[in-house]
Amino acid sequence: MNKNKTKLTSIIILFAIAFIGVSCVNGQHDDKGSKKNKVTTENSASNTGNADFPYDLANPVKYNMPQNLFEISGITFHNGDPKQVFAIQDEDGDLFHLGLNDKEAKFTKFGGKGDYEDLAIINDQVIVLKSNGELHTFPISKINTAEIADVTKTKDLVPKAEYEGLATDEKAGMVYILTKEVKKGKKGNTEIFAFKFNQGTFTPSGTFGLSHQEIAAAAGTSKMNFRPSALTKNPKTGEWYILSSMNKLLVITDANFKIKSTQALKGGAFNQPEGIAFDRDNNLYISNEGGSLSAGNILLFKGK
Repeated sequence: MNKNKTKLTSIIILFAIAFIGVSCVNGQHDDKGSKKNKVTTENSASNTGNADFPYDLANPVKYNMPQNLFEISGITFHNGDPKQVFAIQDEDGDLFHLGLNDKEAKFTKFGGKGDYEDLAIINDQVIVLKSNGELHTFPISKINTAEIADVTKTKDLVPKAEYEGLATDEKAGMVYILTKEVKKGKKGNTEIFAFKFNQGTFTPSGTFGLSHQEIAAAAGTSKMNFRPSALTKNPKTGEWYILSSMNKLLVITDANFKIKSTQALKGGAFNQPEGIAFDRDNNLYISNEGGSLSAGNILLFKGK
């Protein structure tokens, strides 16, 4: 009798232990499910700010550049025509032009060795920017010659500083020069110098400022040393898109350079983004200098 009672008690205890174990496992599964749902919700919320941005920066179409454009540092289009992109690279005074799928880039020489940072086209004139603010201007009709003889050099338009960005507004007949880093002057503010362009002459037409504090606030950080590398105007909206390779950031402003929003350049696609342009179909292009593991490239982001 006692033995049977003991045996029955043992069985009951075993069932109880098994029941408790199953309940714990189920509880753990529920917790994991809750955590997973929570992460999904948080990620969805963090992307809400990008929902209205018209380009998917995470999914570009990539075009690798030929070897002679390994250090591509600036890009533009003539009349927004995407069939041919114009480009320069650091150190060589050569203007390149090619189709995005071309395996070889044609070029013509416009200058000697130098730190060339960006280029733009206005009124069938190509303008190339050096890092010291000097401009080289010549007709686009000369691109099929081996070397351009009649290049106009314009100096002392802007204060002494380091410059990396050049853009034009053909409709308004304006040229804009973007400061990367000011050697002397007000800290925490990036200057953009505007010029009216007429028959090769640059007439000063105002200065704009980009507040680093406002950029940091838009990007959700406490402070930022903003060092932009290129800029271009969205032909559809009139907004300016300002690219910073060092900060891995895209800043969007209104037509008067008032900051509206920022977009982080995440992932391995943005190795060293130095050039930016729109085509006439409002597609966005960003060029990257080559690195130890990648060739120079141009990324295409089609408008949504």
